[in-house]
Amino acid sequence: MYRFAIFLLLFGIWIIFSGQFDAFHLALGILSSIFITVISSEFFFADRSRTLRKRLREICLFPGYFLWLLYQIFLSNLHILKLALSPRGMKQIEPSVVRIKTKLRTDFGRYLLANSITLTPGTITINIQEDELVIHSISEHTAIGVKDGAMEGRISKVFEEGEI
Repeated sequence: MYRFAIFLLLFGIWIIFSGQFDAFHLALGILSSIFITVISSEFFFADRSRTLRKRLREICLFPGYFLWLLYQIFLSNLHILKLALSPRGMKQIEPSVVRIKTKLRTDFGRYLLANSITLTPGTITINIQEDELVIHSISEHTAIGVKDGAMEGRISKVFEEGEI
């Protein structure tokens, strides 16, 4: 039943984004959705003990996190633009490797945190080792942004991973 729900979700997304309703595109969507379901269904929501109510809560809170992340990406783009175009910008570029310990317990939470950091300009997640993330940062400003824990806290609130 769980895999079928994942398949329906993926196929629904396929239909929405493709906008094509002919036999070829629908068959391609079905095959793609089956393939992705088979290779990744264990990864999506590995904790199946959560109730439907909690899952719906996550689904409702995630768009808020996504909008916040888009705003952070925008701010980070402005910072990188300032570094690139400002005469003093080159002086502020101080690449460093930052290690942070995360309190997120699930692999999905850590995965989301690592990808959110990488999507934010000026930072790249290099490695995840258990509860530690290794991150390359282009400047002190971006390193502080990674260390402040705001992103981790928001992910924790969406997926109810305890207080961070």
